[in-house]
Amino acid sequence: MTDLTVNQAKRVLVDGVPIALVLDGQGDVHAIGDTCTHGDISLSEGFVEDDTLECWAHGSQFSLRTGKPLTLPAYEPVPVYVVQITDGDIFIDPTVTKEIS
Repeated sequence: MTDLTVNQAKRVLVDGVPIALVLDGQGDVHAIGDTCTHGDISLSEGFVEDDTLECWAHGSQFSLRTGKPLTLPAYEPVPVYVVQITDGDIFIDPTVTKEIS
């Protein structure tokens, strides 16, 4: 976790799956798909604010908790992955996504 900076996204590949990791201001780590559903752009290059990650290219904002797009032009959600932290190490299984209602 020491590699993460508060409110900045970091791109990681887990078994070939691009994931954006974010450490929020409350100390929670979020893992969402790193590809914008609007334009095939890396979300980890975007901006983090108030539990959202904004795509730098077209401004779509995605919820870090649900993956749902909160602004256009994106209308499809990105996957949200379950994060487990053990002894400061972050573990993500890219085959397991959170169930979001």
